[in-house]
Amino acid sequence: MQLTLEFGGGLELLCDSVKIHKVNINFPNESDILTMKDLLSWVRTNVIKERPEMFMKGDTVRPGVLVLVNDCDWELSGQLDTTLEDKDVIVFISTLHGG
Repeated sequence: MQLTLEFGGGLELLCDSVKIHKVNINFPNESDILTMKDLLSWVRTNVIKERPEMFMKGDTVRPGVLVLVNDCDWELSGQLDTTLEDKDVIVFISTLHGG
């Protein structure tokens, strides 16, 4: 499955300062469904290069990280249970900034 991952609001610094990642992800456990929970685990292992605790807390994103799936807030589509499809665009934006 091909996905586009975008990181902004400072989160790109955790990914070697690369904002946009075009990735190919295999389905977990021989399944044909990929959820946001699966994706976040994959991102932690394969995309985040430093300080993963700044991006994730437990198995979800930290409070203050806005997640959009195809420009729709993931809170409207099921958060961790959101099912992803080929060519989806997932955007992660930190809303936390220093003063």
